[in-house]
Parts: sequence; C-alpha cells; structure tokens
Amino acid sequence: MKLFKEFKEFAVKGNMMDMAIGIIIGASFNKVIDVLAKEVLLPPLSLLSDGVNYQDKKIVLRDEVADAVGVVSTAEVAIAYGHLIEVLLDFLIIGFTVFIVVKFMNKLRRKSQDISDETVVTPKDIELLSDLKVLMEEQNNLLKAGK
Repeated sequence: MKLFKEFKEFAVKGNMMDMAIGIIIGASFNKVIDVLAKEVLLPPLSLLSDGVNYQDKKIVLRDEVADAVGVVSTAEVAIAYGHLIEVLLDFLIIGFTVFIVVKFMNKLRRKSQDISDETVVTPKDIELLSDLKVLMEEQNNLLKAGK
C-alpha cells in the first residue's frame, strides 16, 4: 500500500509526465536525426567520394562459403565501418543540437535572472533574494555607522 501511495505522489507531482514527454520527444528526435544523417548528409558525402555508399562499406575478414546447391554454410565475417561512420555522424549531429539547445536555454535563464533587465519578468524567488540582499546591505551600513 505504501508503494502505491509513493507511486501516486510521484505521478501527481508531474515527474512521470515529464519523463514520458521526454522519452517521446527523444524517440522522435532520434528518428529526425537518423533521417538527417542517412538521407541528407551521407548522400552528398558519398557524391564527393565518387559515389561510394558509406553504409555498405566493410572490411571482410572471412568470405561467406556456399555449398554446391547455393546454401550458405559459413556466414561472412566483416567489420562494418560504414555503419560506424553513420552512427558517429548521428552522434555529432545530436551532440551539436543538444549543445545549441542548452546554450539557448542558459541564455534565457541568465536573462530571466538579471534583475536589472526590465524587458523580462524576474522570477519571484530571484526578486525576493535581491530585495533581501539590499536590506542586509542597508542593515550592515547602519550597524557600521552606529559604531
């Protein structure tokens, strides 16, 4: 019963919804990046390299062996470095995109926490802390003057 109560508190606080939304957006973002890498960036890269398709690039360590009927008796062993290039490209795109988003969010947060900027509404907690700082400085000045 306690476990159910804790789960209910977790779900009601919004953590579960935030997590679900993050997972859904992450999965969609992954599909977008996959298409961007495979369909947008790799074809021009392949064109620059005389039509080489990087997705099919591999180093064959052992060729497949087929018997007289044509049935494969021993499978091919290969290192698919073309797929590695594709995954690294995905990683770079995702990393750069996340960097840009985080940089933008940090800029917005810094702007919202700047109490001297009148164009952005300062959050209440920052406003209260800055008022508290001003009051403490006034009190310290009064105490210094009284000595």
